[in-house]
Amino acid sequence: MNKSKSGFNFDNTYLELNQKMYSNIDIKNTYLPTMKVFNNELADILGLNTVFLNTEEGIKLLTGSINEELEKGFTQSYSGHQFGHFTNLGDGRALMLGEHVTKSGERYDIQLKGSGSTPYSRRGDGKATLSSMLREFLISEAVHYLNIPTTRSLAVLKTNELVRREVMHEGAILVRVAKSHIRVGTFEYAFSNSEYSEFKKLVDYTIKRHYSDLINEDKKYNKFLLKVIDNQASLIAKWQSIGFIHGVMNTDNVLISGETIDYGPCAFMDEYNPKTVFSSIDKQGRYAYMNQPYIGSWNLARLAETLIPLLSENKEEAVEIANKALTIYGEKYTEYWLNNMALKIGIEKIKSEDEKLIKELLTIMEFKSLDFTNTFRLLTLRKYASLNVIESSELIEWIKKWESRLTEQNVDIEEAVTIMKKHNPNIIPRNSLVEEALANASLNNDYDLFNEMLELLKNPFNYEIEYKNKFTSFKKNSADYVTYCGT
Repeated sequence: MNKSKSGFNFDNTYLELNQKMYSNIDIKNTYLPTMKVFNNELADILGLNTVFLNTEEGIKLLTGSINEELEKGFTQSYSGHQFGHFTNLGDGRALMLGEHVTKSGERYDIQLKGSGSTPYSRRGDGKATLSSMLREFLISEAVHYLNIPTTRSLAVLKTNELVRREVMHEGAILVRVAKSHIRVGTFEYAFSNSEYSEFKKLVDYTIKRHYSDLINEDKKYNKFLLKVIDNQASLIAKWQSIGFIHGVMNTDNVLISGETIDYGPCAFMDEYNPKTVFSSIDKQGRYAYMNQPYIGSWNLARLAETLIPLLSENKEEAVEIANKALTIYGEKYTEYWLNNMALKIGIEKIKSEDEKLIKELLTIMEFKSLDFTNTFRLLTLRKYASLNVIESSELIEWIKKWESRLTEQNVDIEEAVTIMKKHNPNIIPRNSLVEEALANASLNNDYDLFNEMLELLKNPFNYEIEYKNKFTSFKKNSADYVTYCGT
């Protein structure tokens, strides 16, 4: 590829794996696309030519349309436990342009989401709506700036064709950037559909790509499993500490790299209720806020099952190793969650009773239907009266306990506030506002609110800003809010 034009530097090492793991795709889209959102900051990190990518030729490249620079792409095979049920899947609406290698040697997958049908599309058209792709762009960038590992979005391009769902929608393509798209479901697929040697090759490839420090280690597969467990425990603890609900934690949406992926039926919790579910298809609450840590363990158990032959030649010993590793997940998750939540109330040096203190606050928040983000934000700002329940004897007593705990560790309230400002966002993507921004953009071509939110969400921990009320308020009874997967 002519790097002087796009800046892309593709080196597709994934194609060295068993051919069952992917399908080659000829680039033959014939869209007449227009750029709607472009991520200049991410383009600079990747070393891309921003000017070129916003030209007619660059835009065609980013939609997988026929052009001089790109002739082939590929899609990945994978399986997945969807709501607990195993099935073979694959990239049903995604095309991999390739693995872009930056000047510093960092490798990123560049994937087009919604680009059209693939061998894995089954009865689907492989396309996506403009609204759903704008949602992924907005929320994934918000999650990134909240310091949570995530895939990111380089661009959203309108295809200028209509996509039929319940009604007709504007079609669009998202250009997604990830450390890789290797999933727990990728391991499940290879384990079920490949010879042992080919499965082992995938595991070795993944270790080399994401955990290269383990390549020459003894018991590297055991340590690999522990690494993945650790990064998933850390990731989900961060989700919980920020009130983020993923919505569809199937094993095909769990990246081995530890990044958040797939922003369909996701949302941020408003009123604190552990049972909150936003996904329209999650009728049983499998992926409710309170269940996310447990589902994390369940998904990792599916990964561990595939690794049994590599953990030990003795199957009983291998199972024991896997079970012990999964036990460690619970310990690590609790540790990460407690650390994150303690920092939200200004405590750096944790004591055993701090968990009780945190859970007491969460119980009050649930009983009084307090907003998750605003409760911690107003505690940070010391605007206790604005919580609107300051007459609550439970809350008054809790604040006394909290202040006493700070005094005990020789931290005055101002020091605690400094800590809290780094861990309690002043702004999040409010659900009602997200919907308004997406409707304005996708239905009326009005991107003012979308762009305003996108800019503000780049500095979520900035307490120097006085936000308009609409950016910090929420609609009551937000549990009625429903999101959709976008397919």
